[in-house]
Amino acid sequence: MIHSEMLRHSWPSIFIPEVTRTLPPLTLHTQAGNALVSEVPFTMYVCGITPYDATHLGHAATYLTYDLILRYQTALGIGVSFAENITDIDEPLLERAARDGVDWKELADSQIELFASDMTALHIQAPDSFVPVTRVMSLVERAVTRMQENGFVYSVGADLYFDISTFLPKLPISLEAAMAIFAERGGDPAREGKRHPLDPVLWIAERAGEPGWESSHGKGRPGWHIECAVIALTFLAGEEFLSSADGMTRSLASSSITLQGGGSDLIFPHHFMSGAQAEAITGIPFAQHYVHTALVGLDGEKMSKSRGNLVFVSQMLQDGTDPMVIRWALLSTHYQQERMWVPAEMGRFQREVDLVRLALSREEVLPTDQLINNIVEALSTNLDTPIALKAVLDWAEATVASESGSQHGTGELSRTLDALLGLAL
Repeated sequence: MIHSEMLRHSWPSIFIPEVTRTLPPLTLHTQAGNALVSEVPFTMYVCGITPYDATHLGHAATYLTYDLILRYQTALGIGVSFAENITDIDEPLLERAARDGVDWKELADSQIELFASDMTALHIQAPDSFVPVTRVMSLVERAVTRMQENGFVYSVGADLYFDISTFLPKLPISLEAAMAIFAERGGDPAREGKRHPLDPVLWIAERAGEPGWESSHGKGRPGWHIECAVIALTFLAGEEFLSSADGMTRSLASSSITLQGGGSDLIFPHHFMSGAQAEAITGIPFAQHYVHTALVGLDGEKMSKSRGNLVFVSQMLQDGTDPMVIRWALLSTHYQQERMWVPAEMGRFQREVDLVRLALSREEVLPTDQLINNIVEALSTNLDTPIALKAVLDWAEATVASESGSQHGTGELSRTLDALLGLAL
């Protein structure tokens, strides 16, 4: 059984108005190219936070993207099962807790609560399953056992590693590039005793001064990639892979889940490794579609915790920034286009939101039917939010400039902006 006590720290559901008109199916630019993503049932897994610091705008831009997918599929009448993990045990968290002299669990809990608060303010819908890794250790243990039975696990000292050799032909980048990135992003390609430099650790034996969990594999904790594979398979594909004696029998399934999402920095190694490990468990590909968001920078550099150049959502909210203006600002750039955050532009975004609100408040406005069609068309085509926002701004400017409108009320337009773009204006 998957017990509800495994889940915690979620946030209240955001009300999404009904969209009454017929919508075209959603096309997204995936890792493999453009694809319709209208499968029923639709299951979506998004890699969550490592909670050692507050939500920055890079996080917000990523989670906003998958919120748009959820909203559009919901409006189409396609039920979405949505799961997200919390990596509440990992090196960065332990290092930050040690640096600050605080308990690692208390640090994680405080940052998870802050993340949930930021998501609520930005009108980002909560996942159905928001799962801390520390609550699923027994599931990880059983998954590693299954992978051992399937011949994918070997030991290096007291640690367990995943043999990646079967999946190397599917590398999304060159082997040379993969070796360099693996070393930068948590891998240990130079460790002696490994069969291949790219083999990732599955189970880390307990280290002095660090927490560990008792298991049949020895006391320790999971590696990074197995966490997401286990949580996605358990909460979206069903947990039979952990209890069936001969593995999953799903010959008619093309993949375990519909869509895997996250930032483009997760393409390798994380999404490649977690997908390979899931396939080693189930015998079928992990995700039918991989959809990635571009990174957000500041002052010409990627926004990241290691660089210390983060802009925090909670600080912006504390300073009085309207959360709908933050959302509008993030929507103003396409989710797959690299962007630089320019704080000085917030005044422009505030003026644009004010203009739209002014137009929506008028008793008589210019016609909205074609505008709604334009919004829908833009979003259905790989979530082209800049085109959608420009259409809204053009209409608002024309409406405010006109002496009298030709239509009473903006009810359907307001509901569309709220339902599809999450803009409750």
